[in-house]
Amino acid sequence: MTIRARLTLWYASVLSATVLLMMALSFVELARERAAAQASPEGYREYDGWEDVATIALSCGLPAAIIGLAGGWWVMRRALAPVSALTAVASQLHERNLGERLPRTGNHDELDQLTAVFNSMTERLELSFNRIREFTLHASHELKTPLTVMRGELELALEENPDPLLRERLLSQIDEIARLTNIVDGLTLLTKADAGQVVLQRETLTLEELLTDCLADAQILARPYQVEVQLTRCDPMSLPGDRHRLRQLLLNLTDNAIKYNHPGGTVSLALTAAGGAAEITISNSGPGIPPEILPRVFDRFFRGDPAHSPTADGCGLGLSIAQWIVKAHAGSIGITSQPGGLTIVTVHLPVAPDSPAT
Repeated sequence: MTIRARLTLWYASVLSATVLLMMALSFVELARERAAAQASPEGYREYDGWEDVATIALSCGLPAAIIGLAGGWWVMRRALAPVSALTAVASQLHERNLGERLPRTGNHDELDQLTAVFNSMTERLELSFNRIREFTLHASHELKTPLTVMRGELELALEENPDPLLRERLLSQIDEIARLTNIVDGLTLLTKADAGQVVLQRETLTLEELLTDCLADAQILARPYQVEVQLTRCDPMSLPGDRHRLRQLLLNLTDNAIKYNHPGGTVSLALTAAGGAAEITISNSGPGIPPEILPRVFDRFFRGDPAHSPTADGCGLGLSIAQWIVKAHAGSIGITSQPGGLTIVTVHLPVAPDSPAT
């Protein structure tokens, strides 16, 4: 129950009690007049005080109660209007607009002081988020150079050393450095995206062309895993977007579908029109995602294999990057999965006004 409703009930209860008390006092006063009339020299006169009480209640008490309730409701609505406005603005706050401040009434009452406390809190949160972003960006930038140097030195040692055992160790170290480089690049991209520093290069794209190119790359990636990648449907449509980012989106999703699959499994891609939007579905025949971890798959650094199996060498940032790319194109992304069944990633993207999908 809202505060307004509770206050209205309390006010109605107090008002009803006041009316009842007024009726009781009226009855007592009329009873006294009746006793006085009986004792007067003029003699006994039959008198019923309840009729006068009812008359007073109907003529005075009921209108007073109606006017009091209406006035009380208006006063409470006006008094609680700043709370509603404060709630509406506070509900729109998130990590990207912490610089916005809640409106203050300026009358220095309790609500105005509460708003000042909220503004002070969001200011501290904004400062903390900025420090985290700056640290991540600086750390990522500082890590790129030593990782590049280490990889270059290992590749040089690999070329100069013929020992098979040592070459295998060097290749393993190069793979780990490549993985660290991917993590650094992913963190840099997401941190810049959170800070609004990534600008999309929008142009009108032919989506089926992007999907066909992605299919060719995915088939190459799937060969070591013995996974078949197929395109089941590809409707012609176009949309305004960033070619590089959309290609990155498709490759991230197909790469996940290939890695988290069974040997001899399949990955199916489809592009269809759905309600004036482009619908891209990528399904795989892997082991599936348990329902308890399905809501967390878009979290950064979250991986569905608790042991971090070496067969799936991801870093847990691919789906987070994919989600950002979709949202940056005003689209939506979702995953449905059943253990032992199909895992289906569905992406909806708004198409161009003159696209065949519209």
